[in-house]
Formats: sequence, C-alpha cells, structure tokens
Amino acid sequence: MAKLMVLTLLGLGLALFRDHRSSYLTRMNAFREIKPVELPNCKLVKGIESGSEDLEVLHNGLAFISTGLKYPGIKVFEPDKPGKILLMDLNEEDPTVLELRITGSNFDLSSFNPHGISTFTDEDNTVYLLVVSHPDLKSTVELFKFQEEEKTLLHLKTIKHKLLPKINDIVAVGPEHFYATNDHYFVDTYLTFWEMYLGLAWSYAVYYSPNEVQVMASGFDFANGINISPDGKYVYIAESMAHKIHVYEKHANWTLTPLKSLDFDTIVDNISVDPVTGDLWIGCHPNGMKVFFYDPENPPGSEVLRIQNILTEEPKVTVVYADNGTVLQASTTASVYKGKLLIGTVIHRALYCEL
Repeated sequence: MAKLMVLTLLGLGLALFRDHRSSYLTRMNAFREIKPVELPNCKLVKGIESGSEDLEVLHNGLAFISTGLKYPGIKVFEPDKPGKILLMDLNEEDPTVLELRITGSNFDLSSFNPHGISTFTDEDNTVYLLVVSHPDLKSTVELFKFQEEEKTLLHLKTIKHKLLPKINDIVAVGPEHFYATNDHYFVDTYLTFWEMYLGLAWSYAVYYSPNEVQVMASGFDFANGINISPDGKYVYIAESMAHKIHVYEKHANWTLTPLKSLDFDTIVDNISVDPVTGDLWIGCHPNGMKVFFYDPENPPGSEVLRIQNILTEEPKVTVVYADNGTVLQASTTASVYKGKLLIGTVIHRALYCEL
C-alpha cells in the first residue's frame, strides 16, 4: 500500500511538472532572441566587473550603484568578495566609479550583499541611502547617511521584519519609511524554485514605517522593481514573470489602489523614474532562461525600455537599447541624467552612454 502511494505521488508530481513546464518556459521568455538596438556613444564603466544590480541618481548627478549581489540561482563571478556601494559623478566628462567606505561600529561588512537601493533627501539636504541586503541569504534593509565630503556611508540602522522575508527592491518615502517588494513568498531556496516554476503568484509589496508595516499589494508572479512618480501620487511595480508594469494610486494613508497594467514581451526588472519628465526607464531581461542557466557561450542579453506618458490611454514604449550579451549581459536597471544613460546588470558590467 505504501509503495502504491509513493508511485501515485510520483505520478502526480511528474504530471504537474509536465503541465507547468510549458507555462514556465513561456514566462521565462525561453525562446526569445533579441534584436540589437545600438546607441552610438557608449562605453563600459571601468571598475565594475561583478554586477551593478541597481542604481540611483541624485538631482545633482551623483549616482549610487550596488555591486556584488549574490542571489540564489544566478551566476556569481566573485563569490568570496562582499558587496559594495559605488559612487559615480555623471557631471564629469569621463566619469569613473569610487567605492564608498562604510563606517559604523555595528555593521558587518563581510556579509554585505546589496540588492535594490533607494535614496531620500531630507529638508536639510541630508541624503539617506536605503539598501536591500541579503546577509547569509536573509533580507534586511540597511539605512545609511551619505557623507559627501568624506565620500563615506555612515551606517545608522538595520531594519528587519517578518513581512520583509525576501526583499528585492525598495523605494524610500522617508528616512525610515519605504515601499518594498518581496520577490517570493518563501525564503527556502528549494521552495522558491517551485513557487516560481509553478507560477504561484504569491509575492507582494509592503509599506514599512517604524510604527506600521502592512502588505499593500499582492498576487504577483515575482514582484521586482518598485518606484514612485515625481509628484508622489503613483507607485509603479514590475511583475517580472508576468511581463507587466503595474500602476497604483498612492493615498494619504499609504494604501495603494490599482489603476492599470502594461504588458511587455520581456522580463521587466528595476524601474527608474526621470524626475524631470516622469518617464519610466526599465532594465529588462529578454530571455530569463539565459540568466538562471548561465552559459558563457550564449550569455543573457540586455534590454532597456523607456515608457512615456504612462498615465495616459496610449503610453509610448520605446526600446532604447538592446544587446544579445556580446557587450552587456543581464541588464537590470537604467537611469538618465541630462542626456546621459547609465545601464546596470545583475552579474556583469555597467554601460555609460551619451544620448
């Protein structure tokens, strides 16, 4: 009887695996090949070799870049080195990166594993940098104060919460207030694989403050990038495996009401918002299988989308840049500043272009 039950369960498991395989491959864009879209004035950024997963550009042109992410299932080129936060001045003619020294007696640099980042500038022009980190594959938000003259980050606080178990990205709305996405419901690597394979759509977005933490949006098939409109009225969330960007109206009590969704033929990752125009710039993965099953002979490509007038009935979507992995592998983010474009990647390098 016991053997029969085991065989039955195995049969059900195989049937489930087979039934979901087609959906999984479709959601991963497994069969898409990218058509290159080149930009004329681009060069790889020196000093970035192991990823530039997220970046944030201040109004004065200083760009923070997270590098060295170690994420389950993703190729890592420097597994023994901790992550870093880099600084780049986009006002320079030939900008280079500088590693920001992290200070603070209680911060463990050896386990720093930065992922999504966001900044908040206070009324007195104090700049706070909020960084998603995965020490020992857990999830925290590290709060830093940027000290521009010293080129350092002063660690102020580590934030943890049961509703922040698998954070991917973050958008700050105060020094200790933010929205964040959890890209999976489960934390265990084995369970997260099945969650994604089966398309359970159990991931969610949270609002965090020191006094209140609440799930504000749910039902995502891999919630990823998150950002906010320049006027603070709308929140944008990328749903990677569904190939969607969702638009939410933000209310005074921080709750979110869904307004619309846009569909794409690419896996959307991080969202940057142009503070001047309100345009969305999206780093994308044309083929997710190439990201999770890395082959140096057939590397993952890169794609950058620009979305104009997203709140209108007819938003304009433009493929600004696309590459088959020859130049740039596995793009995750893109930001603009005064006609300059900076593109980041999850595992590879960064590309600087003059538009």
